[in-house]
Amino acid sequence: MTVGVSDIDLSDIPFWGLPHDRRDDAFRRLRELDRPVFTKENKVPFIGSGPGYYALVRHADVSEASRNAGVFSSEPTSNSIPDMPRWLAVYFGSMINMDDPRHARLRRIVSRAFTPKILRKMEEDVARAAREIVDRAVSEGQGDFVPQIAARLPVQVICDMMGIPPTHHDMVLRNTNIILGNADAEYTGIRPDITRWNVAKGLVKLLGAGHELSGLARRLGRERRGEPSGDLTSMLVNGDEHLTPQELGSFFILLVVAGSETTRNAISHGLKLFTDHPEQRELLLGDFETHIPGAVEEIIRYSTPVIQFRRTLTQDHEMNGQEYRKGDKVLLFYNSANRDEAVFTDPGAFDITRGPNPHVGFGGPGPHYCLGAHLARREITVMFRELFTRLPAIRSTGEPDYLLSNFINGIKHMGYATS
Repeated sequence: MTVGVSDIDLSDIPFWGLPHDRRDDAFRRLRELDRPVFTKENKVPFIGSGPGYYALVRHADVSEASRNAGVFSSEPTSNSIPDMPRWLAVYFGSMINMDDPRHARLRRIVSRAFTPKILRKMEEDVARAAREIVDRAVSEGQGDFVPQIAARLPVQVICDMMGIPPTHHDMVLRNTNIILGNADAEYTGIRPDITRWNVAKGLVKLLGAGHELSGLARRLGRERRGEPSGDLTSMLVNGDEHLTPQELGSFFILLVVAGSETTRNAISHGLKLFTDHPEQRELLLGDFETHIPGAVEEIIRYSTPVIQFRRTLTQDHEMNGQEYRKGDKVLLFYNSANRDEAVFTDPGAFDITRGPNPHVGFGGPGPHYCLGAHLARREITVMFRELFTRLPAIRSTGEPDYLLSNFINGIKHMGYATS
């Protein structure tokens, strides 16, 4: 079946400012096409661009491309539609932009952060952080849910993991907002128009954020090298196989940006979803421990905090009836795959009892599946347990203020009340 989609331009910045239901309808129409649509890239001053990319919007395409990393490569970059210049890759050229064997080496080193022993220790840290955050919310009564609650938990947990003291937490949060909100004027002070002046100002902000975060991690790495203290930084810079200073800086940016943004936005979207769907909230609170695992998966599927990643074809290849050529770019649209009618019954419904729920909210299957998925699930679980135990009447108020981004389905601000 072929449907008209001439009005859909996924490269158009204003498209990503449309209401969510209009964007969801656009992706539904794209899924009905016989072949993935090819979209022209924006020409970005100082960065360059290619001719465009194929939009993979079906669950089958996203999953198959994710598994076949030898053909659908994460190099030269996966987190940017244009190729990333070397002067940006110094800060943002992390392991998500690598294939094996480089990717396998870095993943092997950083997986030390996610051993059963470390995760058990982190359970205590997550619970303690959630209690402290909700303590403040109890005393305040109401306010802005994102900066006061949702954004605090993952930043505090990740900084504690790395051994970064609380005095730096606000700086870390500010810079993660700049990195992932680089098209949003609130975080950058810059209009999203793709002009040389606006792009130049945006790149300066982006480089400044990367430099500050990388510098923090590198300084800590120098302190821990030879004098380990038991934190994650100590594990990563000591031993026969360890991260270089540049790798440590890039990894920290990846960890704090990807780790915090996925969790903070899942928590924010989750409160809005439970407010909009009181029957699902009642079901959860009726037997929290039984329903919270399914609730977490459904929040991730429904909201899909990370919208897309890029892959580049290493060779000519045919997949599901579409011929691709070596060098072609594809974008894996996880948000669309998670609403695919061929996989999910009534995909527009929020249903915490949904099963099975083979969402790709943590990336598709394969070597780049999110290493921190277990931690994110625990953070979301612990935060909602703490919130609904201590503040059972908590709810979102008003319409959220959404991030303008084609990469992160973010909520910047959202009112909340506790009575």
